[in-house]
This record gives sequence, structure tokens and C-alpha cells, in this order.
Amino acid sequence: MSVYLAATLLLVAAEPAAAPRYQAELVFPLHPQHNHAPGIVECPNGDLLVSWYRGSGERRSDDVAVYGARHVRHSKTWSEPFLMADRPGFPDCNTCMMVDAKGQLWLFWPTILANTWESCLTNFKVSSDFERAGPPVWQREGLVLLKPDDFHDEALGVLTEMLGKLSGFLSKEHQEEIHQVRERLGNKLYQRLGWQPRCKPTVLPSGRILLPLYTDTFSMSIMAISDDGGESWYAGKPLIGFGNIQPAVLRRDDGTLVAYMRENGPLDRIRTAESHDGGLSWGAVGVCDLPNPGSGLDGIRLANGNWLLVYNDTTSGRRSLAVSLSDDEGQTWKWTRHLENQESGQYHYPAVIQARDGTIHIVYSYFVEGGKSMKHAAISESWVKTEPARGTSPPGKKR
Repeated sequence: MSVYLAATLLLVAAEPAAAPRYQAELVFPLHPQHNHAPGIVECPNGDLLVSWYRGSGERRSDDVAVYGARHVRHSKTWSEPFLMADRPGFPDCNTCMMVDAKGQLWLFWPTILANTWESCLTNFKVSSDFERAGPPVWQREGLVLLKPDDFHDEALGVLTEMLGKLSGFLSKEHQEEIHQVRERLGNKLYQRLGWQPRCKPTVLPSGRILLPLYTDTFSMSIMAISDDGGESWYAGKPLIGFGNIQPAVLRRDDGTLVAYMRENGPLDRIRTAESHDGGLSWGAVGVCDLPNPGSGLDGIRLANGNWLLVYNDTTSGRRSLAVSLSDDEGQTWKWTRHLENQESGQYHYPAVIQARDGTIHIVYSYFVEGGKSMKHAAISESWVKTEPARGTSPPGKKR
């Protein structure tokens, strides 16, 4: 265990129960361009670093690049945005970050080669010099190239079973997508290209790094796995559910991993799957009772073992952004409180971490009339619990 990680665990363990706390602010003033899909890390010196992408659109806009901003510890303001990554002439989109066991910063994001999500490649940059003003100084960069085992036959079986259950509920658009998926399933290029990040990596006690990725080609997820600190990456078994994307991975005390995923189909619920072998393979993809309107989510295991999810708790629209808390490793979600619950606007794509002092930091895309920004909220666990307990639900329950 690194000195930095050991110090972090000791500080968190020693932190007393915090009084209810909520503080929020925009990372930068409302901006006319598209600003979306943030990541967040706490630096070893206590600063916060946020990433997102900015440009005139998304995958179809070649001016899109990755930006960042810094919140110096004890400061009341964020720095001016600065450029973090850009491949000129290509869109650079969804971001996530982590600080590894060596204290290095990692930035992950996809470059879109042909203005379609199916054509993306995932990049990384690594920095050991990222705690001073301005952008990180990058020492290394590369691509996360995946070569999954052929999943055509298994995926086709899952798809056939799903269609038998949902045939009467599928829209014409969904039927057209399924026809396209059938045609692409056996194509090696589509199996290997198009995987992109959204949620932060999960680091297991063994040191294994799981980088959750997803593809819009098949609306499914996969783990890029590294057992050597990020020197090399290989593909786990895909999470095949045809509608489960953008996973956030949490670990139970018994080693079971639970992936919570955005619903990208007709079910209107957060999708779930479990792994019992460190993320190499996953069980059947199901749903939980928590709603999802087709929007990104994120989650963390807190220092005291409780779990926290941030998600849009509706089946339509992104005007409501909720924080739910579980004290039984995701079996039930007893407390929920809202970061946003508005009549208009979009508040979505959250990224969440817990700092060494116990504060929970959440950053999310903030779209309102007048422009777009990232919004940062600093909360305590007790703030979430100040709302009355609500009916419990079993997120692992399959439907």
C-alpha cells in the first residue's frame, strides 16, 4: 500500500461524523457552447480537479475538446477553464479521471474518428505533475485497445430471449436498432472499436484496475482491466444486456462487484449485474427498482462502507437529480435527497468522489436557459439522511 493511500485511509477513519452540509456553485459561468460529461478527483494536496468536454456539439462537432478547472483547497472559487486534451479535427468527448496508488493522475476520454459513437477510440494521459496552477503536465499517453473474445453467439442468445419478452413493447426505432445490432454482432471491427468511458475506474484491493467502458454499437458494457498499474489493458467478458451502458462499479465486503448502469432501452430502470471473479466475467444483466430516464449515473462506496448513488430519479427527462444512500451494500436504498428538482433544465451525468476529510463531492452537467456549465456540490452523508426514509427496494432483484 502506498504512503499516500495509507494516509488517506487513516484520515478518513479518524474523521468524526459530519454535521449536515450542503454547498454548491457553478465551476464556470454559464457558457454558450456544449459543456458536458464531467470527471472529478481529489489531488494529494487536497485540491479538486474537474474535467469535461466543450465544443459546438458532441460527436458530430470536430471542435470538441477536453477542458478542466481546479479548485485550490480552502479557496472559494474555481480557476478559469484550461485545455486538458485535444486531437485537432476530431471530437474528444466523455471524461473520467483517477489518482492511482503512486499518486499519478489519469485522464480517460474517447476520440471520435468518424463522427459516430461506434467509431471512437479511448485515450489516456498520465501525469505526476498536476498540483500547480493550469493544466497537468502529461508524461505519458496512449490508447486503451481491447480485443474481447468473440461474443456473437452468447449475445445473439441473450438478444433472442429479450425479444421474446419485449416484442410487444418495442418501438419502431428500437426494432431498427436491433436489426442493425444483428448485422454487426459477428464483425470483429465492431466488437473491438467503439468502447468509451464515462464513470471513473474502480481499484480492487489486489491492485487490479477496472475501467468501465460501454459501446453504443450494441448498447452494452465491458471492463478494460489492468493488473500492472495501467501499463497494459485487456478486455473482460462483456456485460450483455442490450440497453445497459455507462457502468459504475461498487465492491461488497465479500468481494462481489455490482455494476449500476444507465438504461438505454425501454425498461426505465437502472440496470445491474454482478461479478464474483474480480470483474473478469459478469452474471445476467437485470434491472433494479430505481428509475432511470436514459441518463448517466455514478456511485461510490463511502469510507464507512455505506453506498451512495447519484442519478436522475425519473423515467422521463433530467430535471431531477437525486442522491440515494444504502447501509446494506445496495440491498436497499433507505435515504434519498435531491440536488436538483426543477421545472425545467437538465441536471445530469454526475461524477462523485469522497475526499479524505469525508466530504462527498459531486459534479454534474448543468443545462439551463442561458447556457451550460458544470455544477459542483459538496455534501455530507448526514445531509442525505435528513430527508425522511423512503420505501426500500432491492437493486439486485432481476426482472
